[in-house]
Amino acid sequence: MKLRVLLVDEDYDRRTLLQEALDAAGFAVVISTTPGDDLLGVVRRVQPDVIVIDVDSPDRDTLENMCCIARDVPRPVVMFTHDEDTEKMRTAIRAGVSAYVVGGVSGERVKPIVEVAVMRFEQHQALREELQQAKTSLADRKLIERAKGILMRQRGCGEDAAYQALRKAAMERNRKLVEVAQNVIDAAELLG
Repeated sequence: MKLRVLLVDEDYDRRTLLQEALDAAGFAVVISTTPGDDLLGVVRRVQPDVIVIDVDSPDRDTLENMCCIARDVPRPVVMFTHDEDTEKMRTAIRAGVSAYVVGGVSGERVKPIVEVAVMRFEQHQALREELQQAKTSLADRKLIERAKGILMRQRGCGEDAAYQALRKAAMERNRKLVEVAQNVIDAAELLG
């Protein structure tokens, strides 16, 4: 299946050449637009697999659009530019650009650049997901530990007995252990 590309370039002639290079590399350009358009809205509407941007130098508005896209509808982004400014590169990468390529775009370079950007994006997304799961797991454990502490004080029991009480309540109510722990904490705070 061909990757669906949103092509963003302010220069019509350059955009046409890049579109031809993307087509020749086996990508399907589903829409081409300019950086001044509502890129977030276009991405939401078109749902491209990858965004390719060709600009002389990324401006503040384009980078802000990349931040919004990375936050709301993350996609791999390849930025072709002529701007070698290290700070702009850093800002673009922080904004969600997967590949910042300085210099001209030749047809034979397009495919590997886009493919590497997609792989890098997928790896980054997997790491973000893993980090989020770790944060959630840690937060859940903290809630369970806090609820166990409440039960241990209220019932005068040990840690294992408090955990078993939480577990039993979760099974009887067909709820997650963390949900029961949160209920115990909420009740203790209410009566508290």
